[in-house]
Amino acid sequence: MENISPYLVGILLSYGAFLMAIASPGPNVLAVIGTSMAVNRPSGMALAMGVATGTLTWALLTAIGLSALLATYASAILIIKIFGGLYLLWLAFKAFRSAASAHDIDAVELAGDRRTAWGYARRGYIIQMTNPKAALAWIAIISLGLAPSAPLWVAGAIVGGTFVLSVVIHLLYAVAFSTPMMVRVYGRARRFIQGALCTFFGLAGLRLLTDRG
Repeated sequence: MENISPYLVGILLSYGAFLMAIASPGPNVLAVIGTSMAVNRPSGMALAMGVATGTLTWALLTAIGLSALLATYASAILIIKIFGGLYLLWLAFKAFRSAASAHDIDAVELAGDRRTAWGYARRGYIIQMTNPKAALAWIAIISLGLAPSAPLWVAGAIVGGTFVLSVVIHLLYAVAFSTPMMVRVYGRARRFIQGALCTFFGLAGLRLLTDRG
């Protein structure tokens, strides 16, 4: 393996962007929270594992696609960084708007009958894979750490690391939010969290837009 130092900052930025994205509840996180509250903790954990598996799928598809594209057209990295940077700035705007809003999170149980553990896991995977914003989000996340000259193990480190983070964080959501008290605690800290997300996404987006390396 080559010296990790030149690629470490980019890999850590990818991890950071992924963690910030999870900290801002989307359909996947809200489904995990709602299921843990309305059904039980094991069902929420099964749904969380399905979501994490969907995360791995998106990460693999994006990393393979971007790696193949950059191997053929190294100049494409500029276009990728522009799209990724603009998307991160859009996330920063959304986080700012959420921080300014008095609206709290809405965690609801999934529609339909109760499911088996496998059924909840499958539902979590479907929720993650049918998220229309996932492709843009993963382009932004992976392009933070993937350069045209980066060896294959860098993409592997980003994919593997984000999968581990996805499993851990989504399971923590399922465990923590199996009681309504945690929703109230999160609600009190929501504006601070969204403000931090706004700052991080804004800085990461500007980094992508101004980086020509």
